[in-house]
Amino acid sequence: MPNLRAAKKDLRQSKKRQERNELTYTKLRDLMRQTRKSADAKDVKKTEELVKTAIKTLDKAVKKGFMKKNTVSRRKSILARRLNETKKA
Repeated sequence: MPNLRAAKKDLRQSKKRQERNELTYTKLRDLMRQTRKSADAKDVKKTEELVKTAIKTLDKAVKKGFMKKNTVSRRKSILARRLNETKKA
């Protein structure tokens, strides 16, 4: 347990950040999973909505410094590819 006042504050801040990051990761993971399921079910309309939401969330993650730009770019590419495959089928 930290003794200094600043160290205690830093511990509180890092706990808040950790909770916020876990929520964001969970949200993204769920969106990716839902998108994959709707794409497998060939539901074009639902897949488009989910991809749109996922891309917004990924862009916000980059903006806030939560995820790296290339990681988000790769994930967006995967989502777009899945959407296009669903549209073709």
